[in-house]
Amino acid sequence: MSDILSSEAKAFLSQPLQLFINGGWQASKNGGNTDVINPSNGQTVAKVASGDEADVNVAVEVADLAFQEWSKRTPESRAAMLNKLANALEDKIDVLAQLEALDVGKAYVNAKGFDIPFGIDCVRYYADLATQAEYEKPLHLQDIDARVHRVPYGVCGFIFPWNFPFDLLMWNVMPALAAGNTVVIKPAELTPLTTLYFCKIAEEVGIPAGVINVVVGAGRKVGTPLVQHPKIRRISFTGSSGVGKQIAAMCGERPIPCKLELGGKGAAVVFEDADLDKAATQLAGAITLNTGQVCCTATRWLIHESIYDQFVEKVTATLKATKIGPGLDPDTQMGPLVSQAQQDTVLQYLDKGLSEGAEAILNGGALSISGSEGGFYVSPYLLGGSADNICFREEIFGPAAYLVKFKTETEALELVNSLDYGLANSVFSEDLTRCQRVAEKMIAGNSWINAHNVFAYGLPYGGINKSGVGGGVNCPETFYDYLRDLTIARPLG
Repeated sequence: MSDILSSEAKAFLSQPLQLFINGGWQASKNGGNTDVINPSNGQTVAKVASGDEADVNVAVEVADLAFQEWSKRTPESRAAMLNKLANALEDKIDVLAQLEALDVGKAYVNAKGFDIPFGIDCVRYYADLATQAEYEKPLHLQDIDARVHRVPYGVCGFIFPWNFPFDLLMWNVMPALAAGNTVVIKPAELTPLTTLYFCKIAEEVGIPAGVINVVVGAGRKVGTPLVQHPKIRRISFTGSSGVGKQIAAMCGERPIPCKLELGGKGAAVVFEDADLDKAATQLAGAITLNTGQVCCTATRWLIHESIYDQFVEKVTATLKATKIGPGLDPDTQMGPLVSQAQQDTVLQYLDKGLSEGAEAILNGGALSISGSEGGFYVSPYLLGGSADNICFREEIFGPAAYLVKFKTETEALELVNSLDYGLANSVFSEDLTRCQRVAEKMIAGNSWINAHNVFAYGLPYGGINKSGVGGGVNCPETFYDYLRDLTIARPLG
Protein backbone atom coordinates (compact mmCIF):
# COMPACT_ATOMS: atom_id res chain seq x y z
CA MET A 1 0.00 0.00 0.00
CA SER A 2 3.03 2.32 0.11
CA ASP A 3 2.35 3.37 -3.49
CA ILE A 4 -0.91 4.97 -2.32
CA LEU A 5 0.98 7.39 -0.10
CA SER A 6 1.56 10.85 -1.52
CA SER A 7 5.11 12.02 -2.10
CA GLU A 8 4.73 14.43 0.81
CA ALA A 9 3.66 11.68 3.19
CA LYS A 10 6.57 9.51 2.02
CA ALA A 11 9.03 12.36 2.52
CA PHE A 12 7.72 13.00 6.02
CA LEU A 13 8.09 9.33 6.98
CA SER A 14 11.52 8.91 5.41
CA GLN A 15 13.24 11.19 7.93
CA PRO A 16 13.93 10.48 11.60
CA LEU A 17 10.94 12.00 13.40
CA GLN A 18 11.97 13.98 16.45
CA LEU A 19 10.31 15.67 19.40
CA PHE A 20 8.78 19.09 18.80
CA ILE A 21 9.94 21.50 21.52
CA ASN A 22 10.26 25.29 21.49
CA GLY A 23 9.17 25.60 17.88
CA GLY A 24 11.76 23.15 16.51
CA TRP A 25 12.71 19.50 16.20
CA GLN A 26 14.94 17.86 18.78
CA ALA A 27 16.29 14.38 19.41
CA SER A 28 15.39 12.95 22.79
CA LYS A 29 17.91 13.62 25.56
CA ASN A 30 18.46 9.89 26.01
CA GLY A 31 18.88 9.26 22.27
CA GLY A 32 16.08 6.69 22.31
CA ASN A 33 13.72 5.90 19.45
CA THR A 34 10.58 3.84 18.96
CA ASP A 35 9.27 2.10 15.85
CA VAL A 36 5.86 3.04 14.45
CA ILE A 37 4.16 -0.05 13.07
CA ASN A 38 1.62 -0.22 10.26
CA PRO A 39 -1.21 -2.36 11.74
CA SER A 40 -2.24 -3.44 8.24
CA ASN A 41 0.92 -5.51 7.68
CA GLY A 42 2.99 -5.36 10.87
CA GLN A 43 5.84 -3.49 9.17
CA THR A 44 7.75 -0.48 10.51
CA VAL A 45 6.83 2.75 8.74
CA ALA A 46 8.78 5.29 10.80
CA LYS A 47 11.16 5.81 13.68
CA VAL A 48 10.23 8.41 16.27
CA ALA A 49 12.33 9.86 19.07
CA SER A 50 11.25 8.53 22.46
CA GLY A 51 11.70 10.98 25.31
CA ASP A 52 11.65 10.92 29.09
CA GLU A 53 11.55 13.28 32.08
CA ALA A 54 14.47 15.38 30.85
CA ASP A 55 12.60 16.22 27.65
CA VAL A 56 9.40 16.90 29.57
CA ASN A 57 11.24 19.35 31.81
CA VAL A 58 12.57 21.30 28.84
CA ALA A 59 9.17 21.32 27.13
CA VAL A 60 7.36 22.61 30.22
CA GLU A 61 9.94 25.34 30.85
CA VAL A 62 9.75 26.70 27.30
CA ALA A 63 5.95 26.46 27.38
CA ASP A 64 5.93 28.45 30.59
CA LEU A 65 8.11 31.12 29.00
CA ALA A 66 5.94 31.20 25.86
CA PHE A 67 2.82 31.60 28.01
CA GLN A 68 3.98 35.06 29.05
CA GLU A 69 3.59 36.30 25.46
CA TRP A 70 0.78 34.06 24.15
CA SER A 71 -1.56 34.85 27.04
CA LYS A 72 -1.10 38.60 26.54
CA ARG A 73 -2.28 38.49 22.94
CA THR A 74 -5.83 39.57 22.32
CA PRO A 75 -8.38 36.83 21.65
CA GLU A 76 -8.65 38.22 18.12
CA SER A 77 -4.90 37.84 17.59
CA ARG A 78 -4.91 34.22 18.80
CA ALA A 79 -8.00 33.47 16.72
CA ALA A 80 -6.36 34.86 13.58
CA MET A 81 -3.34 32.62 14.14
CA LEU A 82 -5.51 29.55 14.75
CA ASN A 83 -7.63 30.22 11.67
CA LYS A 84 -4.43 30.46 9.65
CA LEU A 85 -3.45 27.08 11.11
CA ALA A 86 -6.85 25.62 10.17
CA ASN A 87 -6.45 26.79 6.57
CA ALA A 88 -3.01 25.20 6.36
CA LEU A 89 -4.30 21.93 7.83
CA GLU A 90 -7.16 21.93 5.35
CA ASP A 91 -4.67 22.15 2.49
CA LYS A 92 -3.11 18.92 3.84
CA ILE A 93 -6.25 16.87 4.50
CA ASP A 94 -5.15 14.09 2.18
CA VAL A 95 -1.70 13.76 3.77
CA LEU A 96 -3.18 13.80 7.27
CA ALA A 97 -5.76 11.16 6.30
CA GLN A 98 -3.07 8.93 4.82
CA LEU A 99 -0.92 9.21 7.93
CA GLU A 100 -3.89 8.52 10.21
CA ALA A 101 -4.91 5.45 8.20
CA LEU A 102 -1.34 4.20 8.07
CA ASP A 103 -0.71 4.83 11.76
CA VAL A 104 -3.96 3.58 13.32
CA GLY A 105 -5.06 1.14 10.64
CA LYS A 106 -8.44 2.85 10.27
CA ALA A 107 -10.18 3.05 6.93
CA TYR A 108 -8.78 5.88 4.81
CA VAL A 109 -12.30 6.77 3.61
CA ASN A 110 -13.31 7.45 7.21
CA ALA A 111 -10.15 9.38 8.02
CA LYS A 112 -10.51 11.62 4.97
CA GLY A 113 -14.30 11.80 5.00
CA PHE A 114 -14.79 12.53 8.69
CA ASP A 115 -11.90 12.39 11.17
CA ILE A 116 -9.55 14.96 9.64
CA PRO A 117 -12.14 17.49 8.40
CA PHE A 118 -14.05 17.30 11.69
CA GLY A 119 -10.83 17.91 13.62
CA ILE A 120 -10.01 20.94 11.49
CA ASP A 121 -13.51 22.31 12.12
CA CYS A 122 -12.60 22.23 15.82
CA VAL A 123 -9.78 24.72 15.28
CA ARG A 124 -12.17 27.22 13.70
CA TYR A 125 -14.89 26.57 16.27
CA TYR A 126 -12.68 27.55 19.21
CA ALA A 127 -10.96 30.35 17.34
CA ASP A 128 -14.35 31.94 16.74
CA LEU A 129 -15.52 31.20 20.27
CA ALA A 130 -12.46 32.95 21.71
CA THR A 131 -13.54 36.21 20.09
CA GLN A 132 -17.08 35.93 21.47
CA ALA A 133 -16.36 34.68 24.98
CA GLU A 134 -17.19 36.58 28.15
CA TYR A 135 -13.93 37.39 29.93
CA GLU A 136 -15.49 39.83 32.41
CA LYS A 137 -18.62 39.00 34.40
CA PRO A 138 -20.01 41.78 36.61
CA LEU A 139 -21.43 40.78 39.99
CA HIS A 140 -24.38 42.86 41.15
CA LEU A 141 -23.87 43.06 44.91
CA GLN A 142 -24.96 45.58 47.51
CA ASP A 143 -22.15 47.92 48.61
CA ILE A 144 -19.47 46.05 46.66
CA ASP A 145 -18.09 46.77 43.21
CA ALA A 146 -17.23 43.23 42.05
CA ARG A 147 -16.55 41.20 38.96
CA VAL A 148 -15.18 37.86 37.83
CA HIS A 149 -12.14 38.21 35.59
CA ARG A 150 -11.34 35.11 33.52
CA VAL A 151 -7.70 34.36 32.69
CA PRO A 152 -5.84 31.35 31.25
CA TYR A 153 -4.17 28.86 33.60
CA GLY A 154 -0.68 28.63 32.10
CA VAL A 155 0.94 25.42 30.84
CA CYS A 156 -1.55 22.62 30.29
CA GLY A 157 -0.56 18.98 29.86
CA PHE A 158 -2.30 16.50 27.56
CA ILE A 159 -2.04 12.72 27.36
CA PHE A 160 -3.78 10.98 24.46
CA PRO A 161 -4.57 7.40 23.42
CA TRP A 162 -4.05 5.73 20.07
CA ASN A 163 -7.57 5.36 18.64
CA PHE A 164 -8.35 8.89 17.36
CA PRO A 165 -5.00 10.73 17.45
CA PHE A 166 -5.94 13.74 15.33
CA ASP A 167 -9.48 14.40 16.56
CA LEU A 168 -8.60 13.99 20.23
CA LEU A 169 -5.65 16.33 19.75
CA MET A 170 -7.92 18.97 18.23
CA TRP A 171 -10.82 18.53 20.66
CA ASN A 172 -8.64 18.99 23.71
CA VAL A 173 -5.75 21.22 22.73
CA MET A 174 -7.62 23.82 20.65
CA PRO A 175 -9.79 25.24 23.45
CA ALA A 176 -6.70 25.52 25.65
CA LEU A 177 -4.75 27.42 22.97
CA ALA A 178 -7.69 29.64 22.06
CA ALA A 179 -8.10 30.60 25.72
CA GLY A 180 -4.46 31.69 25.93
CA ASN A 181 -2.74 28.67 27.48
CA THR A 182 0.36 26.91 26.17
CA VAL A 183 0.56 23.13 25.89
CA VAL A 184 2.77 20.08 26.32
CA ILE A 185 1.39 17.00 24.59
CA LYS A 186 2.15 13.32 25.03
CA PRO A 187 0.65 11.37 22.11
CA ALA A 188 0.40 7.58 22.20
CA GLU A 189 3.67 5.92 21.25
CA LEU A 190 1.76 3.67 18.86
CA THR A 191 0.22 6.50 16.84
CA PRO A 192 2.20 9.77 16.92
CA LEU A 193 2.31 10.54 13.19
CA THR A 194 -0.53 13.02 12.69
CA THR A 195 0.39 14.81 15.91
CA LEU A 196 3.93 15.35 14.66
CA TYR A 197 2.71 16.35 11.19
CA PHE A 198 0.38 18.85 12.88
CA CYS A 199 3.47 20.33 14.58
CA LYS A 200 5.14 20.65 11.18
CA ILE A 201 2.19 22.69 9.94
CA ALA A 202 2.09 24.78 13.13
CA GLU A 203 5.78 25.60 12.64
CA GLU A 204 5.20 26.59 9.01
CA VAL A 205 2.33 28.97 9.78
CA GLY A 206 4.27 30.70 12.53
CA ILE A 207 2.70 29.55 15.79
CA PRO A 208 5.15 31.10 18.30
CA ALA A 209 7.91 28.86 19.64
CA GLY A 210 7.00 27.09 22.87
CA VAL A 211 3.23 27.46 22.50
CA ILE A 212 2.88 23.85 21.24
CA ASN A 213 5.28 21.13 22.41
CA VAL A 214 5.15 17.37 21.81
CA VAL A 215 7.11 14.71 23.70
CA VAL A 216 6.60 11.13 22.53
CA GLY A 217 7.42 8.40 25.02
CA ALA A 218 6.17 5.74 27.41
CA GLY A 219 3.59 6.65 30.03
CA ARG A 220 5.85 6.14 33.03
CA LYS A 221 8.71 8.07 31.38
CA VAL A 222 6.75 10.96 29.88
CA GLY A 223 3.19 10.91 31.20
CA THR A 224 4.07 10.66 34.89
CA PRO A 225 6.65 13.49 34.96
CA LEU A 226 4.29 15.62 32.87
CA VAL A 227 1.47 15.25 35.40
CA GLN A 228 3.83 15.83 38.33
CA HIS A 229 5.74 18.82 36.96
CA PRO A 230 5.20 21.81 39.29
CA LYS A 231 4.62 24.25 36.42
CA ILE A 232 1.81 22.22 34.84
CA ARG A 233 -1.41 23.99 35.82
CA ARG A 234 -3.99 21.63 34.34
CA ILE A 235 -4.07 18.06 32.97
CA SER A 236 -6.29 16.42 30.37
CA PHE A 237 -6.16 12.65 29.94
CA THR A 238 -8.03 10.45 27.50
CA GLY A 239 -7.66 6.71 27.95
CA SER A 240 -8.49 3.78 30.18
CA SER A 241 -10.37 4.08 33.45
CA GLY A 242 -7.52 2.40 35.33
CA VAL A 243 -4.86 4.87 34.22
CA GLY A 244 -7.32 7.71 34.65
CA LYS A 245 -7.66 6.89 38.34
CA GLN A 246 -3.89 7.00 38.76
CA ILE A 247 -3.67 10.40 37.07
CA ALA A 248 -6.55 11.75 39.14
CA ALA A 249 -4.70 10.67 42.28
CA MET A 250 -1.50 12.40 41.16
CA CYS A 251 -3.39 15.58 40.31
CA GLY A 252 -5.13 15.42 43.67
CA GLU A 253 -1.83 15.39 45.51
CA ARG A 254 -0.75 18.76 44.12
CA PRO A 255 -3.72 19.61 43.66
CA ILE A 256 -4.51 20.75 40.09
CA PRO A 257 -7.66 20.34 38.00
CA CYS A 258 -7.82 17.42 35.62
CA LYS A 259 -10.19 16.42 32.86
CA LEU A 260 -10.59 12.67 32.37
CA GLU A 261 -12.24 11.16 29.28
CA LEU A 262 -12.20 7.45 30.05
CA GLY A 263 -13.54 4.10 28.86
CA GLY A 264 -17.09 3.04 28.23
CA LYS A 265 -19.38 0.10 27.71
CA GLY A 266 -22.26 1.72 25.89
CA ALA A 267 -25.68 0.17 25.58
CA ALA A 268 -28.20 0.41 22.74
CA VAL A 269 -31.85 -0.38 23.45
CA VAL A 270 -33.88 -1.49 20.43
CA PHE A 271 -37.64 -1.53 21.07
CA GLU A 272 -40.20 -3.55 19.17
CA ASP A 273 -41.36 -0.56 17.09
CA ALA A 274 -37.87 0.54 16.01
CA ASP A 275 -36.87 0.96 12.38
CA LEU A 276 -34.87 -2.27 12.26
CA ASP A 277 -33.01 -1.44 9.06
CA LYS A 278 -31.82 1.82 10.59
CA ALA A 279 -30.98 0.25 13.95
CA ALA A 280 -29.04 -2.60 12.33
CA THR A 281 -27.10 -0.21 10.10
CA GLN A 282 -26.30 2.16 12.98
CA LEU A 283 -25.18 -0.55 15.37
CA ALA A 284 -23.18 -2.53 12.84
CA GLY A 285 -21.47 0.73 11.96
CA ALA A 286 -20.81 1.41 15.65
CA ILE A 287 -18.65 -1.69 16.09
CA THR A 288 -16.91 -1.50 12.70
CA LEU A 289 -16.07 2.22 12.96
CA ASN A 290 -12.35 2.33 13.74
CA THR A 291 -12.61 -1.45 14.17
CA GLY A 292 -14.61 -0.96 17.36
CA GLN A 293 -11.77 0.92 19.05
CA VAL A 294 -14.13 3.69 20.19
CA CYS A 295 -14.79 4.36 23.87
CA CYS A 296 -18.35 5.58 23.35
CA THR A 297 -19.48 2.87 20.96
CA ALA A 298 -22.44 0.60 21.71
CA THR A 299 -21.25 -2.90 22.57
CA ARG A 300 -24.20 -4.00 24.70
CA TRP A 301 -27.24 -4.46 22.47
CA LEU A 302 -30.51 -4.88 24.34
CA ILE A 303 -33.09 -6.15 21.87
CA HIS A 304 -36.81 -6.58 22.54
CA GLU A 305 -37.60 -10.28 22.46
CA SER A 306 -40.34 -9.88 19.83
CA ILE A 307 -37.97 -8.57 17.15
CA TYR A 308 -34.74 -10.23 18.29
CA ASP A 309 -34.50 -12.77 15.47
CA GLN A 310 -35.32 -10.18 12.80
CA PHE A 311 -32.73 -7.80 14.13
CA VAL A 312 -30.06 -10.50 14.32
CA GLU A 313 -30.70 -11.47 10.72
CA LYS A 314 -30.36 -7.89 9.50
CA VAL A 315 -27.30 -6.93 11.54
CA THR A 316 -25.36 -10.11 10.78
CA ALA A 317 -25.98 -9.63 7.06
CA THR A 318 -24.64 -6.07 7.32
CA LEU A 319 -21.54 -7.16 9.24
CA LYS A 320 -20.79 -10.03 6.87
CA ALA A 321 -20.90 -7.58 3.95
CA THR A 322 -18.38 -5.21 5.55
CA LYS A 323 -15.20 -4.95 3.48
CA ILE A 324 -12.20 -5.62 5.74
CA GLY A 325 -8.74 -4.70 4.54
CA PRO A 326 -5.70 -2.43 4.89
CA GLY A 327 -6.44 1.03 6.18
CA LEU A 328 -4.98 2.74 3.10
CA ASP A 329 -7.09 0.72 0.65
CA PRO A 330 -9.82 3.12 -0.54
CA ASP A 331 -12.31 0.21 -0.66
CA THR A 332 -11.75 -0.76 2.97
CA GLN A 333 -14.66 -0.18 5.35
CA MET A 334 -12.96 -1.68 8.41
CA GLY A 335 -9.23 -1.94 8.94
CA PRO A 336 -7.10 -3.94 11.38
CA LEU A 337 -6.79 -3.45 15.10
CA VAL A 338 -4.01 -1.08 16.13
CA SER A 339 -1.52 -3.66 17.44
CA GLN A 340 -0.76 -7.31 18.08
CA ALA A 341 -1.51 -6.74 21.76
CA GLN A 342 -4.97 -5.33 20.96
CA GLN A 343 -5.70 -8.21 18.59
CA ASP A 344 -4.75 -10.67 21.33
CA THR A 345 -7.02 -8.88 23.82
CA VAL A 346 -10.04 -8.89 21.52
CA LEU A 347 -9.62 -12.57 20.67
CA GLN A 348 -9.14 -13.48 24.33
CA TYR A 349 -12.47 -11.84 25.15
CA LEU A 350 -14.13 -13.97 22.48
CA ASP A 351 -12.72 -17.11 24.08
CA LYS A 352 -13.66 -15.98 27.59
CA GLY A 353 -17.20 -15.09 26.56
CA LEU A 354 -17.74 -18.47 24.93
CA SER A 355 -16.21 -20.30 27.89
CA GLU A 356 -18.74 -18.56 30.16
CA GLY A 357 -21.60 -19.92 28.11
CA ALA A 358 -22.29 -17.20 25.54
CA GLU A 359 -23.89 -18.12 22.23
CA ALA A 360 -21.85 -17.33 19.11
CA ILE A 361 -24.38 -15.41 17.04
CA LEU A 362 -21.71 -14.35 14.56
CA ASN A 363 -18.48 -16.23 15.12
CA GLY A 364 -15.69 -13.90 14.08
CA GLY A 365 -12.03 -14.18 14.87
CA ALA A 366 -8.51 -13.69 13.55
CA LEU A 367 -8.44 -12.97 9.83
CA SER A 368 -5.73 -13.17 7.19
CA ILE A 369 -5.90 -10.65 4.35
CA SER A 370 -4.20 -11.59 1.10
CA GLY A 371 -1.31 -9.24 0.42
CA SER A 372 -1.39 -7.93 4.00
CA GLU A 373 -0.08 -10.89 5.92
CA GLY A 374 1.18 -9.81 9.32
CA GLY A 375 -1.70 -7.38 9.87
CA PHE A 376 -3.77 -7.41 13.04
CA TYR A 377 -7.17 -8.26 11.56
CA VAL A 378 -10.24 -9.55 13.40
CA SER A 379 -13.61 -10.10 11.77
CA PRO A 380 -16.63 -8.83 13.75
CA TYR A 381 -18.22 -11.14 16.28
CA LEU A 382 -21.54 -11.11 18.12
CA LEU A 383 -22.22 -13.03 21.29
CA GLY A 384 -25.48 -13.42 23.16
CA GLY A 385 -26.83 -14.75 26.41
CA SER A 386 -26.76 -13.79 30.07
CA ALA A 387 -25.85 -10.32 31.29
CA ASP A 388 -23.47 -11.98 33.74
CA ASN A 389 -21.04 -12.74 30.91
CA ILE A 390 -17.67 -11.00 30.91
CA CYS A 391 -18.28 -9.71 27.38
CA PHE A 392 -21.37 -7.87 28.59
CA ARG A 393 -19.60 -6.38 31.60
CA GLU A 394 -16.12 -5.38 30.37
CA GLU A 395 -14.87 -3.06 27.64
CA ILE A 396 -13.45 -5.10 24.74
CA PHE A 397 -12.39 -2.28 22.41
CA GLY A 398 -12.83 -4.24 19.21
CA PRO A 399 -15.45 -5.13 16.57
CA ALA A 400 -17.67 -7.04 18.98
CA ALA A 401 -21.05 -6.72 20.68
CA TYR A 402 -23.04 -8.71 23.21
CA LEU A 403 -26.81 -9.17 22.73
CA VAL A 404 -29.40 -9.62 25.48
CA LYS A 405 -33.17 -9.96 25.07
CA PHE A 406 -35.55 -7.89 27.18
CA LYS A 407 -39.32 -7.79 27.73
CA THR A 408 -40.11 -4.45 29.36
CA GLU A 409 -38.79 -0.90 29.41
CA THR A 410 -37.98 -1.23 33.10
CA GLU A 411 -35.92 -4.36 32.47
CA ALA A 412 -34.04 -2.65 29.63
CA LEU A 413 -33.15 0.33 31.81
CA GLU A 414 -31.97 -1.92 34.61
CA LEU A 415 -29.61 -3.62 32.15
CA VAL A 416 -28.37 -0.30 30.75
CA ASN A 417 -27.62 1.07 34.21
CA SER A 418 -26.18 -2.14 35.68
CA LEU A 419 -22.51 -1.17 35.09
CA ASP A 420 -20.33 1.53 36.60
CA TYR A 421 -19.51 3.09 33.23
CA GLY A 422 -21.36 6.20 32.10
CA LEU A 423 -20.30 7.48 28.69
CA ALA A 424 -22.88 7.02 25.93
CA ASN A 425 -26.02 4.99 25.27
CA SER A 426 -28.72 5.01 22.61
CA VAL A 427 -32.38 4.13 22.25
CA PHE A 428 -34.18 3.09 19.07
CA SER A 429 -37.96 3.45 18.79
CA GLU A 430 -40.54 5.22 16.64
CA ASP A 431 -42.22 6.40 19.84
CA LEU A 432 -40.30 9.62 20.50
CA THR A 433 -42.01 10.18 23.85
CA ARG A 434 -40.66 6.83 25.00
CA CYS A 435 -37.26 7.67 23.54
CA GLN A 436 -37.07 10.89 25.52
CA ARG A 437 -38.22 9.15 28.70
CA VAL A 438 -35.68 6.34 28.37
CA ALA A 439 -32.89 8.73 27.36
CA GLU A 440 -33.42 10.76 30.54
CA LYS A 441 -33.21 7.65 32.73
CA MET A 442 -29.97 6.30 31.25
CA ILE A 443 -27.06 6.97 33.61
CA ALA A 444 -24.43 8.44 31.32
CA GLY A 445 -23.02 11.65 29.95
CA ASN A 446 -24.74 11.19 26.58
CA SER A 447 -28.01 9.62 25.43
CA TRP A 448 -28.65 9.39 21.69
CA ILE A 449 -32.00 8.76 19.99
CA ASN A 450 -32.31 6.57 16.86
CA ALA A 451 -28.58 6.91 16.24
CA HIS A 452 -25.28 6.16 17.89
CA ASN A 453 -22.09 8.26 17.90
CA VAL A 454 -23.62 11.71 17.44
CA PHE A 455 -21.07 14.53 17.43
CA ALA A 456 -21.29 18.23 16.60
CA TYR A 457 -19.55 21.36 17.84
CA GLY A 458 -21.77 22.97 20.42
CA LEU A 459 -23.09 19.54 21.49
CA PRO A 460 -21.42 18.69 24.84
CA TYR A 461 -19.78 15.27 25.08
CA GLY A 462 -18.36 13.78 28.26
CA GLY A 463 -18.70 10.95 30.74
CA ILE A 464 -19.55 10.24 34.36
CA ASN A 465 -18.60 7.55 36.88
CA LYS A 466 -15.85 5.27 35.50
CA SER A 467 -16.15 7.03 32.13
CA GLY A 468 -14.85 10.42 33.12
CA VAL A 469 -14.87 13.53 35.26
CA GLY A 470 -13.96 17.19 34.96
CA GLY A 471 -15.98 18.29 31.97
CA GLY A 472 -16.47 17.28 28.38
CA VAL A 473 -15.39 18.43 24.94
CA ASN A 474 -16.68 20.20 21.83
CA CYS A 475 -18.73 22.92 23.49
CA PRO A 476 -18.41 26.41 25.03
CA GLU A 477 -18.05 24.87 28.49
CA THR A 478 -14.84 23.23 27.29
CA PHE A 479 -13.42 26.62 26.39
CA TYR A 480 -14.27 28.08 29.79
CA ASP A 481 -12.61 25.05 31.44
CA TYR A 482 -9.30 26.56 30.30
CA LEU A 483 -9.96 29.92 31.94
CA ARG A 484 -9.74 30.27 35.70
CA ASP A 485 -11.96 32.65 37.60
CA LEU A 486 -10.37 35.59 39.42
CA THR A 487 -12.81 37.48 41.64
CA ILE A 488 -12.04 41.18 42.01
CA ALA A 489 -13.98 43.15 44.63
CA ARG A 490 -13.93 46.73 46.08
CA PRO A 491 -16.10 47.77 49.03
CA LEU A 492 -18.12 50.91 48.41
CA GLY A 493 -18.40 53.71 50.96
